[in-house]
Amino acid sequence: MDLSVSSIITAAGKNTRMQEDQQKKDLPLKNKLLLEIQEKPVITHTIKRVLNADVDECIVVVGHFQEEIIPAINDIDDDRIKIIENQPPDVPLSQSLLNGVQNSTGKICLCAAADQPTVSTQTFTNLIDVIKSYEKPENIISVLSRIESGFLNSAEGLGMPFSCHRILLEKYLPHYSSNINPILREMIKYGVVFYGQECENELELVNINRMNDYELILDNFTD
Repeated sequence: MDLSVSSIITAAGKNTRMQEDQQKKDLPLKNKLLLEIQEKPVITHTIKRVLNADVDECIVVVGHFQEEIIPAINDIDDDRIKIIENQPPDVPLSQSLLNGVQNSTGKICLCAAADQPTVSTQTFTNLIDVIKSYEKPENIISVLSRIESGFLNSAEGLGMPFSCHRILLEKYLPHYSSNINPILREMIKYGVVFYGQECENELELVNINRMNDYELILDNFTD
């Protein structure tokens, strides 16, 4: 069975909340994905941790601020990286993911947000391995757990990162214009199995949305 892996990293957001915080604190306006941690942009850390999970390709979906973000992606020397541009750029997260899926080749999709630089390579690997080892890989979602781990009865509060067979994304994503959680709730409603992967540490659960998220990660980040 072909269980090749495509990672899909979404890097297409509006950066609204971060920009609000920067304005309130009279800080220079800078896209959150380009803020530096240990002298490297946030997006660089995320991409490299995904690549180290032994994926076959890495699709990075860009939209808003792509003219700023693409050069940072191009600085990473790895021929597995492929940049996909949302056209138009102002689309919901579900459409960004679908664009990534439609331009990928792997049977398993590892989906992550670019503003998640603290998720470890080991956690990404664990998410993939759950799908590869399950008896029906086309009917299971492996997701970083926010509360409970193991097999789950609810998708409440869940989002990225997660891993699943591309069949599930091709089936559900075209019918939604939303964030990920409503889609995951629909999947579990119709019998898709959910497995919650325990985090290695609480920092893995932090998305960089606001300045205090960035400051927390900056103070506690380990490479």
